[in-house]
Amino acid sequence: VESRRANPDFELNDARYAGASILLARHNFGCGSSREHAVWALENYGFRCVIAPSFADIFYNNCFKNGVLPVVLDEQAVDALFAFCAEGAEITVNLENCTVVAGEQRFAFTIDESRRSRLLAGIDDIGATLQYRDDIFGYEQLRRAQRPWVFGLEAG
Repeated sequence: VESRRANPDFELNDARYAGASILLARHNFGCGSSREHAVWALENYGFRCVIAPSFADIFYNNCFKNGVLPVVLDEQAVDALFAFCAEGAEITVNLENCTVVAGEQRFAFTIDESRRSRLLAGIDDIGATLQYRDDIFGYEQLRRAQRPWVFGLEAG
C-alpha cells in the first residue's frame, strides 16, 4: 500500500539499500516458502538475484521459474559480501560469466547451463514449451487422426 509509511526499523528500508536488486541471505534461504508467492514477493520488491550458502529446494526451483537468480556461494564468500555491503559498497552479479564481483574480490558460481540460458534469454517454462509449438501442434493433429473418438470426432 503506497499510502502506508515504510517501517524505518526494517533492514531493507535503510537508505543504503534503496533500489537494491541483489539480496544477501544465509543458510537454507527460502525454507518454509514452498509457494511461488515467496519469489514473487522478492521479485516485486525489486530483487533479481539472491545470494546464499544454501537454499530450500522448492524455493530454489521457484526462483528459476520466476526469473530470479539464486546464487550459491560458500559461507566465507557470503560473509565477505555482507562485510563489503555494510560499508555501503555495491556488488555485481554477472550471469554471463557466472561471477559475483565486490570491489577487487571475485567469486565464481555454477549454474545449470539450460537454466542460465533461459534466464539470459528471459524465457520461462511456458516460453520454453512454446519453442516447440509446431511440434506440439503436429503431435496433436496426429493424435486426432489416430483416435478421433477421444476428441469427440466421428471416425472417418
